[in-house]
Amino acid sequence: MTRTAGDRSRSQGQDGLGVGASLPRPDGTLKVTGEFAYSSDLYLDGMLWGATLRSPHPSAWIRSIDVGPALALPGVRAVLTHQDVPGERFYGLEHRDQPVLAIDQVRYQGEPVAVVAADHPETARRAAAAIVVSYETREPVTDARRALFDPGCPAVHPAGNVVRHQPVRVGHPPHPGMAEVVVTGEYEVGMQDQAFLGPESGLAVPAEDGGVDLFVATQWLHVDQDQVAPCLGLPKDKVRLSLAGVGGAFGAREDLSMQVHAAMLALRTGRPVKMVYGREESFFGHVHRHPARMRYEHGATRDGRLVYVKAEIVLDGGAYCSSTPAVVGNAASLGAGPYEVPNIEIDAYGAYTNNPPCGAMRGFGAVQACFAYESQMDRLAAACGLDPLEIRTRNAVAEGSRLANGQVIDSTAPLAGLLGELAALPMPGPAPDGDLRHLPGGVAQTTHGEGVRRGVGYGVGIKNICFSEGFDDYSTARVRVELLGEEPHVLVHTAAAEVGQGLIMVQEQIARTELGVDRVTVAPADTSVGSAGSSSASRQSYVTGGAVKAACEAVRERLDRLRAERPGAPLAEVLAAAGPVEETREYRHRPTRPMDPVTGQGDSHVQLALCVHRAVVDVDVELGLVKVVELAAVQDVGRVLNPPALEGQIHGGTAQGLGLALMEEIQVRDGRVLNPSFTDYLIPTILDMPPMRVVVVEHPDPAAPYGLRGAGEPPTLSSTPAVAAAVRAATGLPLPRVPIRPQDIALDLVPGRIR
Repeated sequence: MTRTAGDRSRSQGQDGLGVGASLPRPDGTLKVTGEFAYSSDLYLDGMLWGATLRSPHPSAWIRSIDVGPALALPGVRAVLTHQDVPGERFYGLEHRDQPVLAIDQVRYQGEPVAVVAADHPETARRAAAAIVVSYETREPVTDARRALFDPGCPAVHPAGNVVRHQPVRVGHPPHPGMAEVVVTGEYEVGMQDQAFLGPESGLAVPAEDGGVDLFVATQWLHVDQDQVAPCLGLPKDKVRLSLAGVGGAFGAREDLSMQVHAAMLALRTGRPVKMVYGREESFFGHVHRHPARMRYEHGATRDGRLVYVKAEIVLDGGAYCSSTPAVVGNAASLGAGPYEVPNIEIDAYGAYTNNPPCGAMRGFGAVQACFAYESQMDRLAAACGLDPLEIRTRNAVAEGSRLANGQVIDSTAPLAGLLGELAALPMPGPAPDGDLRHLPGGVAQTTHGEGVRRGVGYGVGIKNICFSEGFDDYSTARVRVELLGEEPHVLVHTAAAEVGQGLIMVQEQIARTELGVDRVTVAPADTSVGSAGSSSASRQSYVTGGAVKAACEAVRERLDRLRAERPGAPLAEVLAAAGPVEETREYRHRPTRPMDPVTGQGDSHVQLALCVHRAVVDVDVELGLVKVVELAAVQDVGRVLNPPALEGQIHGGTAQGLGLALMEEIQVRDGRVLNPSFTDYLIPTILDMPPMRVVVVEHPDPAAPYGLRGAGEPPTLSSTPAVAAAVRAATGLPLPRVPIRPQDIALDLVPGRIR
C-alpha cells in the first residue's frame, strides 16, 4: 500500500500506539488460532435448544397449524406460534411490517411459522419438522417491475407493492435532442448474499425480574432492543442485550433473525435457550442485496462532456420492508455517479415481491447504480472515441461540484486526481509461460493459453458515509480513567458492534492519543451504555470514534484541573488522590435533510467517499472462464487511523465487488431459492483474489474526527464495474448483467454454439 498525503502533524500517543499507528488487532490472534468465542460457541448448563419451522412456499394462506405432533415428542419443552407472541406481533427496521411468526399467510419461502425448544438440537429440529401446517398456495409476485407498474398485479401488502419511489430532477427534462451523442442501456444486478461465515446464533437467558438477557451476534444492539422489547410485551430496561462474537456481518445482521424467537422460548420455559442456524437456514434467515433492473440514457457533447442523465432504477425489496427505503434513497441520490451533469432525471423504486427479503449489504443501493452508470460511461467513451479514463476525467466532480441531490461536494479529494494516480500505476505483465496457475481455469488445465484474451477496465464509485436523510445518527461513549495495579488505566465502554472491521483497536488508539495512557481496555458492547448506532454505512470510526474522542477530551479536562492542584505530580499520584475520573458523551455529526419527495433535492448525506479501480483480466473466450490478473485501487480515506486495518477493508470490499462481478448470485426461480449453500453459492477464495495495488489518498475532512473518511464500502462499488469492463474489453461483448456467467461469454463467441 502506498500513501499520498498533505503535510500535517500525527499524534500516535505514547510509544506510537495511538491514531495512525500500525497495530495488531486485539482479537486477531484469537481468531486465527480458533480460540475466539463466537456467538455459536455460547453455552450454559441446563440450556435448551431452539429450532424454527419455515414456510416451504413463497406465497400462501395458512389454513391451520397443528403443533400436537411436535409436543408429543420426548424432550420437547415448548412449541410456539403467532398466538403465543406476548406483545406486538410485528417488527421491522423502518416499518414494522414483518410478523414475529406468520399469522394468516406467508410472503416468502423460509418465513418463520413456529419455533420449538427442546433438550437437544436434533430433537428440536425433529419437532419443528413434525408440526403440521395446512397451506393454500397462491401465485407468487416475483417480477419487481410488474409489482410496481402493472395495475392488475396482486398486492403483496394491503397498501400495495411500492415501498418507495424517489424521483430526482435537476435542470431541464432530458431528451435526446439536447445532446450530440446519446447512449442507452439496460442493466441487471443479481441478488448477492453477504455470505458471512458465522451463522445467526444467540442465547436468551430468562432473568429473575421477569426480563431476559440476550447474547447475540448483531450489528445494532439498541435497535434490536427497540424491536424485541415490544414483541415480548416488556419495557426496554427488562430486555438487556450483549454483543456475542460476530462471525462477519456486511449488513445482514441489521435485521432481526432469532432474537425474538429465542427470547420468547426462554420466557416460556424459564430456561436459557440457544438458537444456531445451519448454513441452509442462514440463507433464508437474513436479508440479501437488492437485485436491480436499471434503464439508463446518457447524453453528451461530441467531446464527451455530459449533458444529461436519465435513469429508471428498480430495486426488488422482497417480501418485507427492511431498509429498502434508505437503499432507494442512496440509489437515487448517487445514481448519476461522481460526475458533473447539468440535467438529471432519475426515478428510483423499491418494490414488494414474494422473493426473499432484501436489505442492507455493503454499498447499500450505491453498488447497483454504480454498475449501471459506469457501464454507461464506457459506452459513452466508445461513442465519443475517447479513452475510458479520459471521459471520466473530463466529467469528474471536485470540491464545489453538486451531486444529483443538489448537495455540494466538500472536503473530498478531486476525482481527477484519483484517476491520475490510477493511470500512473504500472500494468501487470503477461502470464508466465507454462505456469497454469496464472491462466483461466488454473491447475485444472482447461487451457494452455488458447483462446485467452486480456482486457483492462475501470470503475469509479461514490458512496455516502453514515446514515442520511435526517436520521438522528449519533453514538455514545463512556470513558473511565483509574488506577489499576498502581498504573493509570483507561476503560472505554460503547455499544458499538465489532463485526470484523477493527473497531475495538480504533477505540483503543483514540483513547491513547487523547489521554496519553497506553493501558486501554474496551469493555464488551451491551445496552447498559447509550446507543452507538449500527455497525454499517461505514460510520463507526466516524461516529463512535467521535464519541470516544469527545469523552476522552472531557476526562482530560477534569484531569487537567486536578493536575493544576498538584503541579508536577504524575498522573498515578493524581488518580490516587482524586479517585477514578469518568465521563460520558454523545457525538453527532452535522445534520442532514430528507430528499425532497418531488425533486430529490436536499443535503441528505454527511460525508462522501470516492474510490477508483482498475481491473486486468484474462478471459478464455471459448470456455467463458475469467482470471482476474490484478486489481488496483486508489481511495480517498481522509486520514488513516490504522494502516493494516484500512488496507484490509479495501481488499475485503474489493473481493466482494469481484464476487458480484463474476460469481455471486442467489438463484431465485418463482420465488424459490435454488442454491442455499456454499456448494452452490460461490464466493471468492484466496485463489480467486489477484495481487492488489492500493494507493491511499489522505485528504482530511475538517468536519470529521481526525479528518477521517469512512472506508469500508467504497471499494465494493467501483470494483464490480471495473471487472465487468475488463471482461467486456477482452471479449467485445456488451455484458449488461452481473454476475457474468461463463455462458454469457462462451455461448456468444464460439461459432456453431446454439443458445
